[in-house]
Amino acid sequence: MADEIMKMYPEDVMMYILTRIQVKSLLRLKCVSKTWFALINSSTFIHFHLNRTTTTKDELILFKRSFREGPDEYRSIMSFLFDVDEQIDHKAIFPDLVVPYLTTTSSCMFHRLLGPCNGLIVLTDSGFMVLFNPTTRNYRLLEEDTYICPFGFYQDNSGVGFGFDWILNNYKIVSVSEIIGDPPFYDFHFRKWKVDVYDLISDSWRDVNNINQQMPKMHWYACSELYYKGAVHWIASDDAIFVVLCFDVCTEIFRSILMPDGCDYFDSKCYGIVILHDFLTLVCYPDPGNDIRPGKESTDVWLLKEYGINKTWVKKFSFTAHPIESPIIIWRDHVLFLQTQSGVLLSGDLHTQQVKEYNHLQGFPRSLRIAIYKESLTPIPKRSQLCQPTSNV
Repeated sequence: MADEIMKMYPEDVMMYILTRIQVKSLLRLKCVSKTWFALINSSTFIHFHLNRTTTTKDELILFKRSFREGPDEYRSIMSFLFDVDEQIDHKAIFPDLVVPYLTTTSSCMFHRLLGPCNGLIVLTDSGFMVLFNPTTRNYRLLEEDTYICPFGFYQDNSGVGFGFDWILNNYKIVSVSEIIGDPPFYDFHFRKWKVDVYDLISDSWRDVNNINQQMPKMHWYACSELYYKGAVHWIASDDAIFVVLCFDVCTEIFRSILMPDGCDYFDSKCYGIVILHDFLTLVCYPDPGNDIRPGKESTDVWLLKEYGINKTWVKKFSFTAHPIESPIIIWRDHVLFLQTQSGVLLSGDLHTQQVKEYNHLQGFPRSLRIAIYKESLTPIPKRSQLCQPTSNV
């Protein structure tokens, strides 16, 4: 019967029809017949499905949080959420999934969700890296960098990013670190940048040795390490001047974008990088670790109107928010997700400045992360063993 339906329509028409079906149903259809299995598994259909017409209503939410279970023992879980009337529903698409492989200590505060990139996300704590498709829930532990720091030095992991090289049709992860002299054996003032790139075609790491310029110092924020327009973006500073540091995934070359005037070491602000209306966007918010100085209470949202061009920042919004730990992401071009200092998820409407608190979505302070994604059949490359989810909450 299934094969007879396939014969009734041209293959391209059948593909178009199938792209309108949820992935969960498509995975069931693969079991109907060998013909359906071959079609849905084909690279042509996967590409067609990935490039289908979608809207923001097709966006889904991957929400990661951690819970303290002992003196230095934490459990991290991922929730797969959707919305009802632009409010996150407490009902999930799938059961919660325990975050695989990553640290279970207080270092869970430094977990990252990198991406999505063609529907794939990288989960990392800078030590282990897991490639993950939240739609199919397939994942795989990636190869570790085998570099061993020389005696008398230590390696400080500064930043990591995930993107797609469209020239080589290859996914890449970039890791930026500093090799620092470790007293008392060596001069602590010795600092050398080390940049490594992992690519899925070779399934291995390699050192990038084209770092000729002096690199600015990278800063870690929960809302940074953004992939946008073929480059990974971080917050960095050169002396007292803050910049957005960019790494082009194709050319593997660094460049910098100056921040808006007034964004410097002395403004008592922290920063986040997000996307708003398809513009690179900077969120400047009061440093949660310091007392808020008079006149510095506002959270400002800046849009870079011409990407890569300095001095084209425009302040879009400015508001005074509840005391927050950090922004997380912007959803549907007007909802800013934030985490409080107590570990509760907030959403703020940038237009109405209405704030909603999600008490059922909270975790250990500073551990909340969100990735917005759309359904994708993008497979996990099979150079290593493909893993299936093994432990639900």
